Amino acid sequence: MTETEQQELKELAHRVRRHVVRMATDGGCFIGASLSCVDVLAYLYRHWLRISNAKLDDPQRDYLLLSKGHDVPALYGLFVELGFLEPHRLANHLKTGDHIYWHPNRNIPGVEFHSGSLGHLLSVGVGIALDIKLCRGKGRVVVILGDGELNEGSVWEAVLVAAAKRLDNLIVVVDRNGFQANLATEALIPLEPLADKFAAFGWETLRLDGHDFEDLEAGFALIPRRLGQPTAIIADTVRGRGLPSIAARADRWFCNFSAAEIEQLLEELEGHRLAVIDSDIIVAR
Repeated sequence: MTETEQQELKELAHRVRRHVVRMATDGGCFIGASLSCVDVLAYLYRHWLRISNAKLDDPQRDYLLLSKGHDVPALYGLFVELGFLEPHRLANHLKTGDHIYWHPNRNIPGVEFHSGSLGHLLSVGVGIALDIKLCRGKGRVVVILGDGELNEGSVWEAVLVAAAKRLDNLIVVVDRNGFQANLATEALIPLEPLADKFAAFGWETLRLDGHDFEDLEAGFALIPRRLGQPTAIIADTVRGRGLPSIAARADRWFCNFSAAEIEQLLEELEGHRLAVIDSDIIVAR
């Protein structure tokens, strides 16, 4: 990857983060996890996935399924930058009369499948990948999972089936930001050694920095790592990436900021002073 391409990706990710921040008001959004997966999504759509704005329904396309659907502000913001979605629609976030809300909706151009309850879309991805194999297609399927989402048993059932069906066109990316809701994953149900768990289920695995575009490029260049085996990528990320005032904080997972706080956060995103946040903290029990 050239320095120019890296810089373009950094600028793209920065613009997407600005969209995410703006959606964290008037009802709020899951800002922390949305910011952690921006770089992975930006890299995939710009450099790896075979998806065209002009042919979003091309039967030969690659597929991306955002199973951790509460991170959809990152996807919405990226779709605006890619021209899939009109910019003005982001202002309709959580408003009646549009489909811009807390989880992906198939009515949004570029969204492949709805998601709501966690743990479901890897099974959908297995089905799509198997269909591609049966039809002798060349499409690839990427499923973005949250690390907390791995507590769902349906995920591991799909992991077993994918290995049994030898789906080397299926890639899981785990957004490993270390939190679920307002708890650290390892404090609730420990996941490590995570790569070893996927390997024990018959998957090829690798671990990389989910914010380093060169690392992402090197990792995805190896896929399929082994013919006949699906690939699991553990992408280490930081919740709230780009905003030091909320980054890696367990209590700032879902946020509904005031208009004044949003302006401060946008300034912080540009590298200026830290925002002063007084909005209530939401705790899940």
